[in-house]
Amino acid sequence: MPRFLVPVFILVFLSALIDWYAFQGVHTISAYFEAAAIADPVYWMISAASVGLLIVATARYVAQRKATMLFNVAVNTFLTLLVTKLVFCLVLLGEDIFRLGFYLIKLVVTQGETVTGRAPRSVWISLGAAVVSLIPFFAFLFGITKGKYHYRVHRTILTFADLPEAFDGFRIIQISDIHSGSLTNKKEVQRGVNMINAQKPDLFIFTGDLVNNRSTEIVPLIPVFSQIRAPYGQFSILGNHDYGDYVSWPTPDEKRKNLASLKDHHRSMGFRLLLDEHVRITRGQSHVNLLGVENWGKGFGERGNLAKAMSGITNGEFNLLLSHDPSHWDEQVKNNPLKIHLTFSGHTHGMQFGIEAFGFKWSPVKYRYANWAGLAEENGRYLYVSRGFGFLGFSGRVGIWPEITEVVLRKG
Repeated sequence: MPRFLVPVFILVFLSALIDWYAFQGVHTISAYFEAAAIADPVYWMISAASVGLLIVATARYVAQRKATMLFNVAVNTFLTLLVTKLVFCLVLLGEDIFRLGFYLIKLVVTQGETVTGRAPRSVWISLGAAVVSLIPFFAFLFGITKGKYHYRVHRTILTFADLPEAFDGFRIIQISDIHSGSLTNKKEVQRGVNMINAQKPDLFIFTGDLVNNRSTEIVPLIPVFSQIRAPYGQFSILGNHDYGDYVSWPTPDEKRKNLASLKDHHRSMGFRLLLDEHVRITRGQSHVNLLGVENWGKGFGERGNLAKAMSGITNGEFNLLLSHDPSHWDEQVKNNPLKIHLTFSGHTHGMQFGIEAFGFKWSPVKYRYANWAGLAEENGRYLYVSRGFGFLGFSGRVGIWPEITEVVLRKG
């Protein structure tokens, strides 16, 4: 069995278990309305078709290393149905726990003399479960059609005692994880870029993953992203996807050419690519240091050389760092003897799925990354993790919208 199919079949197996359990509720409803002869086989045909499409699309994706329309449709359909059925099952599980508890109580009270079995499943609870499961179903439909371009500006003000006076009020706009190979709606991308420019930043930064796999993916969008301008410059770094590590290249030289081409595209857009180095941003008679490292991430390539980027910087200077993967902050940055005041990262996308409302923030990606979206602080050193501008794999966003970050530096 090809290695790529192993995780797919594990996912399919878990999906089959969910399907079997969800079917208990589906059959209860269909039997009540005397439609089981039609509804039951239709349920299984839809489930089987979504799984089959996922396997075929994944095989083609691995062969081509390109997110085709077939792959996007397969992933979107499978995930939408999976999450919908999972919510349906959670309601059924609540009923089953109650039914089992009631059965055990009767068994103890009557000593088994009059107990013949558990109470039948309630058609009304199954119908209620179906209604509740419509919430994630329509949420995914919105995420696939609109949510992936539902850009939101997240504003943060950070105060530092040692910020040079001249930089009080300095405004930085960050975006991360463009993943241009996934962006098919140029009009919506243009709207996002217009929102960036409307913030009138002093400095613009991009924190990696310009493409999914190949440098050519950004070419159609170079005229759009070239419109981004800030008086103190536009700076960028590389992310794990930018190196072409997830593509089979005919020769090592082809891979090197792809990376060289990608670096040229940064320049074409007016982005100054920082490769384990730093630049001085000067305002009046003062300056801050802007450092940028190549990708460094646990499990995603530890290329970046922070020591090299810090070379020539002395204690007492104010330092900003661009580092794609937030795990770098935990491993090397937050406890570094040379203080890096604020690190900008991305990489997680907030998993493109989660809940952010009324101060509550949750996404499954939190079980992989301690800092997966927004601001973190430890010992006076800050990390900001962008939710990402684009998307990858799942061609949509649900609850975790694409982000344009505005950070205002204040002296206090």
